[in-house]
Amino acid sequence: MSFVAVALGVAGGWNRGRTIRVGLSGLALLAALCLAACRSAPEPRDYTPVVARFFLESASGDGTPLTLPQSGVRVAVNPKPVIAEGDIINVELVQVDLGKCLLFQLSTSAIRDFYRMTVTHQGRRLVLVLDGDALGARRIDGPITNGVLYVFVERPEADLPALVQNLKKSSAAIQRELARKG
Repeated sequence: MSFVAVALGVAGGWNRGRTIRVGLSGLALLAALCLAACRSAPEPRDYTPVVARFFLESASGDGTPLTLPQSGVRVAVNPKPVIAEGDIINVELVQVDLGKCLLFQLSTSAIRDFYRMTVTHQGRRLVLVLDGDALGARRIDGPITNGVLYVFVERPEADLPALVQNLKKSSAAIQRELARKG
């Protein structure tokens, strides 16, 4: 029995048809690896990626505890986010009566789910978590039908424009990646 037959596990000796198929599939794998290695380098970023997620306050109070950095407010939240980074299509810094806050715009599919959630969980709080840190919370005071969510964040006001730019560009990059994947 030849070495190739032993390596391919072909009992009884050489099997030319199987060797050619295995050889072609190996060649295809090698070509795929070469093409993957030849991909152009990722585009340089002019922003710091930020992952934004919203978590719903736990009904029983026995969820994961999160603490806001300045106020020290503690909120126990459910472990799964109700809004994830792929649900956010835009972020803006807006001036409202009480000061500057972040405006989050949700995707069309997220709007429906978010509306249902705000109908059934009125009175509970949503906690904004950026890169794993709780930075803001707001109470659900009624159904939100338009997919626009306003949140005050516990960050110095001077830091907000840069934060919003990073959030906008991060959301745009995530949306491009989601569209590319289909």
